[in-house]
Amino acid sequence: YCIMLSPEVFASLEKARWNMADDIAWDRFDASLLSDEQAQTIKMNAITEWSALPATEMFLRDNQDDSDFSAFMSIWFYEEQKHALVLMEYLRRFRPDLLPTEAELHAVRFEFDPAPPLETLMLHFCGEVRLTQWYRRASEWHTEPVIKQIYDTLSRDEARHGGAYLKYMKRAIDRFGVAARQAFSKIGVLMVSGGKAGKPLHPTNLHVNQTLFPNDTVQSRLPDPAWLERWLDQQIQFTREWEEKVMGGILRNLSSLFGQEFKNVTELNRYRKSLASPA
Repeated sequence: YCIMLSPEVFASLEKARWNMADDIAWDRFDASLLSDEQAQTIKMNAITEWSALPATEMFLRDNQDDSDFSAFMSIWFYEEQKHALVLMEYLRRFRPDLLPTEAELHAVRFEFDPAPPLETLMLHFCGEVRLTQWYRRASEWHTEPVIKQIYDTLSRDEARHGGAYLKYMKRAIDRFGVAARQAFSKIGVLMVSGGKAGKPLHPTNLHVNQTLFPNDTVQSRLPDPAWLERWLDQQIQFTREWEEKVMGGILRNLSSLFGQEFKNVTELNRYRKSLASPA
């Protein structure tokens, strides 16, 4: 007998839920504090958040035997879609010339190849940890008060989503044992090493459909495919110090998940290898 997680996750996310009409201080908008450059990045982030749609379609397809996780997807998808909608609402009110078109949004809806569900789960957990920090940094970089508040709000949502994914990862270890540990540690090593190499690994810039390669990442289908690196390096200045917060978050959570402390990627990789060798 196993208690489903989705009712508990729904209750905790519901408690923290914000309302777009009442909780965003739209009347504090100050046009003099929003540059064209900043406004362009809001458009790109809105389209990127829209890609929760194909990610949800992938999750539902690849987890047909798991109704509990699929039910959680409805909550996750709703909240991620709201991220796109609040950024679009900001543009609609204050920079309607930059509002994404339906065609621009639809361009990021494409089929992802089937992938092992445990690896995908870990990948999206790491994505939430990373977005939490990206949006915190974006909130600091922006100067206009309303968009600062919006990015801060999104950052908190992403942190909560990471916590929800972690609950499903704990459940996977209970159910699948070593196979889950191997999947999670393998992706963990990849994600933390990617950060060290300076390439920001995130579900939106990984290749997900062989037949569409190289136009098979969410980023490659944006109006400006090069924006992400520019946003991170030159605009929000996601420095080494911030990258270390992401890597530290992943390592801390895996330490708690596996009941063993990992101070760095080398220790995690050693653990990963130990799972492959016979005891």
